[in-house]
Amino acid sequence: MAETEKELLQLKKRFAELAQKSYRQNVYCFSGFLSLAEQDIFYQVKSEYPETDCMLYGGNDDCERQMARFGSEEQLGYEQPFPIVCIRIEPLLAKFAEELGHRDYLGACMNLGIERSTLGDILVRPDCAYLYCTETIAPFITENLTKIRHTSVRCSVFTGKAETLQQEKISREYQVSSERVDGVAAKVFGLSRAQILEIFRQKHVFVNGRLQESNSALLKAGDRVTVRGYGKFVYGGVTHMTRKGKCGIAVELFS
Repeated sequence: MAETEKELLQLKKRFAELAQKSYRQNVYCFSGFLSLAEQDIFYQVKSEYPETDCMLYGGNDDCERQMARFGSEEQLGYEQPFPIVCIRIEPLLAKFAEELGHRDYLGACMNLGIERSTLGDILVRPDCAYLYCTETIAPFITENLTKIRHTSVRCSVFTGKAETLQQEKISREYQVSSERVDGVAAKVFGLSRAQILEIFRQKHVFVNGRLQESNSALLKAGDRVTVRGYGKFVYGGVTHMTRKGKCGIAVELFS
């Protein structure tokens, strides 16, 4: 995962190479799964190579970690889906299973020596989890991931519809002084002004997959906001104005 300035610059160079290769050789090119910071670099490169169609996808529309594809059916004359596989992970004996969280599933995969870029989102459910991964690493995971903490598990390829795995959202309403991203995010996650400003300084706020450095930017209905370490939500816009001039807003908070 690219996080340092040097790594991000290397990634930008890699994206440029993939964009040029797709355009010159008339082939699809794919990246590994990208973090939000890496996706922001992708958007920068995308604007520099308008002749190459490219997009992001992570397995379903709600996935945070996404893979970049350079090339399109319109441009290349044929379609090639993203090489993403969804694996269902469930305990062998549900009766004796521990309560496992996202960190447990991710840690078990990383302990197999798997690179983070081959793993997408992990959707944890009460009785199982769904892991998005690259097509090439899927057979290795299904064969070798047999235990998470003290719980024996089985892995199988999920063949259902991606839409059925979209994350549940909780509808909430708040009152804010304006639609500024810092004020809305602070209200949603119960943060003070000082806390949310520090989070902006740390470059941990993303809107629609892009780094948001201006804390005073205004949100619009439909914007997806991610605050690293706290969560993400879809901004629904202003629903009403209060007598005191406050904005009544709606959000859908990812559970």
